[in-house]
Amino acid sequence: MARTIRTCSLGLALALAAAPALASTSAYRPSGPSTFVGARAAELQGDPRRAAVLYAALSAADPTNSIVANRAISQAISAGDMPLALRLASARQPASLALDARLLLTAERLRTRKPDQAIALLNLPSDSGSLNFLVQPVQAWALAERRNPAALSVLSAIPAGSVSSPIVPELRALMLLRLKRGAEAEPFARQAVAQAGGRAVPLRIAIADGYMQLRDPQRALAFLDGSDPTTHKARALVQAGRRPGGAIETAAQGFATLLTALALDLNRENGQALPIAMVQVARYADPANEPARVLLGLLLGQADRTDDALVALRGIDERSLFAPQVRDAEIRALVKAGREQEALARAQAFAQGPDASATDWGRLGDMFDELDRNPEGAAAYARAIALLPPESTERWQLYLLYGAMLDRSKQWDQARAALETARKLAPQNPTVLNYLGYAQLERGENLDAAEALITEAHRLKPDDGSITDSLGWAQFKRGRVDQAIATLTQAAAGQPAEAEIHEHLGDALFTAGRKFEARHAWNAALITAEDEARARIQSKLGAGLNPGNAAP
Repeated sequence: MARTIRTCSLGLALALAAAPALASTSAYRPSGPSTFVGARAAELQGDPRRAAVLYAALSAADPTNSIVANRAISQAISAGDMPLALRLASARQPASLALDARLLLTAERLRTRKPDQAIALLNLPSDSGSLNFLVQPVQAWALAERRNPAALSVLSAIPAGSVSSPIVPELRALMLLRLKRGAEAEPFARQAVAQAGGRAVPLRIAIADGYMQLRDPQRALAFLDGSDPTTHKARALVQAGRRPGGAIETAAQGFATLLTALALDLNRENGQALPIAMVQVARYADPANEPARVLLGLLLGQADRTDDALVALRGIDERSLFAPQVRDAEIRALVKAGREQEALARAQAFAQGPDASATDWGRLGDMFDELDRNPEGAAAYARAIALLPPESTERWQLYLLYGAMLDRSKQWDQARAALETARKLAPQNPTVLNYLGYAQLERGENLDAAEALITEAHRLKPDDGSITDSLGWAQFKRGRVDQAIATLTQAAAGQPAEAEIHEHLGDALFTAGRKFEARHAWNAALITAEDEARARIQSKLGAGLNPGNAAP
């Protein structure tokens, strides 16, 4: 069974062309070759501010070079320097601009209440890619902003195959709220939340804020029924008669929300440059959009622009509803950058703050887990459990994590009690069943019950390689070696990089007398094995399997 770890979107198929490939340096005729080299180096090093300034200098020296101009604009957008990007973009023919530049000009037109000009920009033919799939949503928002019911007819005309079509229920719900037609909005809002993925929480809050504008707190509360800490805070505001914020009222705000949805989906498909640009444009279109700023921090962290990510995230007020997401994103960026001690210090500061919640202590537990400081992780998760609201649906997860930390701290009696509690809270959760079963299997305890737990976990989640490994190991421990080999072979095919599975398979093969195949499996395990397992596997490769080097 692989190590238990915590894992922290939008299903929108995006047919947007990626940014054009960079031309070779021989395509340029800059006035200063060294300036171009410096700009290109800054771009590759993740310093878009310097790259933008240098490319802009090259563009000023050679205004006919559209490639250099577009690079300057793109780097300025990536850096969030919208004054520079707008100045450069406004000096060129819109049709010659790249996608990100045309999106920025569209946002500028919407911010200044010029929707006709924005729509004209989106309709403009260009070699860099078409943006006309955004025309109808922007038209509809321009009408809805003025509370014109014709907005709904525009939405109805969006073709089923359009890139924008999956988000139509969300658009319809938000526009109906803008039109003060709350009862009609409700079914579309439900549909939108159900398919919003990672955007569900900000969408719930935006819908709730729309209902509060209509003086309908009952419906507002109905959309804030989750256990997420941000939703919980928003619910408290509504119960106190206050708006949580986030309603979409203008075309610029609607455009920003649409861009963040597209950026989330595009980031899964085509790398980071264009999604970052889209979220920077979204922030320009709606500077108060905190979810866009959180998303920007996440994307910048993924792109190894850690300091830029921290600037973006730390610019959000600590009192924001989205503070938990901000803190998560900050820790994630620091860990990815290899700054684990700094991440731990921040997680400790969050947990020790006057408003610390179960989320803050759970995050600290995650950091101790990352650093293999298991007793401290167990203590942090215990504190998180104590602070968790009674109605929270996350209680089983914290008990599972608490039990795992106790298990690794060699406190098995307490670990088993925590894991049994997790099972009571989530009796059909395959991860809980698998962990509890495998932990007992490792210790030779309650073998019939342990195998039954793992078998049920596999029934519930047959495609999970870690659970399949547990089942195969249970079969091996019970003496059904041939059956175990078949099961473990299936697990290894599903998770070829998991050392533990290959070691188990090697042990089973050796026991069956298939020693050459066993060595092959152990060598595969050795590629990714951690230190303790590595020594054990090397012993098997040298002397074969014996009771002293068998996998636990």
